[in-house]
Amino acid sequence: MPDISVCVEMVFDDEPFHDRIPRAVAAGADAVEFWGWRDKDLDAVEAAAAEANAPVAAFGAGGTLTDPDQADEAAATIRESIETASDLGCSTLIATTGPDQDGLDRQTQYETVVDVLSDVAADAEDAGVTLALEPLNTEVDHPGYFLTTSAEGFDIVDDVGSPNVRLLYDVYHQQITEGNVIETVTENVDRIGHVHIADVPGRHEPGTGELNYANVFAALDEAGYDGYVGCEFRPTGDPEAAMDAVLNCR
Repeated sequence: MPDISVCVEMVFDDEPFHDRIPRAVAAGADAVEFWGWRDKDLDAVEAAAAEANAPVAAFGAGGTLTDPDQADEAAATIRESIETASDLGCSTLIATTGPDQDGLDRQTQYETVVDVLSDVAADAEDAGVTLALEPLNTEVDHPGYFLTTSAEGFDIVDDVGSPNVRLLYDVYHQQITEGNVIETVTENVDRIGHVHIADVPGRHEPGTGELNYANVFAALDEAGYDGYVGCEFRPTGDPEAAMDAVLNCR
């Protein structure tokens, strides 16, 4: 079964940041992840992760990928994040596209996303870091975001054509946007670099909503997915109990 990563910004948000890392591991996590890195004491993160024997699985790359006027800046931002990930021993950077640009046609924005990711792909390959492009839902959580469907995300991945540029498949977001989760991950597992989980509705732990996560985990395992499954949910109560719900599905 896939290894479990925990987004310590969401699941364990009731204590100081660095204390969350050993707590996540004690609750059953194999690795940890977080959102932005520029506001973090990375030396402290590295020390806490090393002491807990848990790698940092992923964090956010930053940058707006949809605006041609910001393309060079976005590429520079991602390159800095690639270097930071390499220094931290982190295998995956989460790339978000940024907003749908008012007054700019969708094809131009799509091509800009492809251009930025293509520009930095060789850097990611050299560093051994995977850029995982994440579609998000616009109905509940991220109104105005550009990339919503896995199909368009996979098209971008294909157009970039790098083994180090893949999709972050967030089961929660894609259940809201399009459903058909198991067939999608099974048919596209080679293009998926990271997975996020939360139940629908509410973005809580597995077992609180409509998704059968035992079946989702089994499908990932059967398809040969070898990346992390990241817990990115808000526990309904005790975080350790929420982690137990995840582990019981695996």
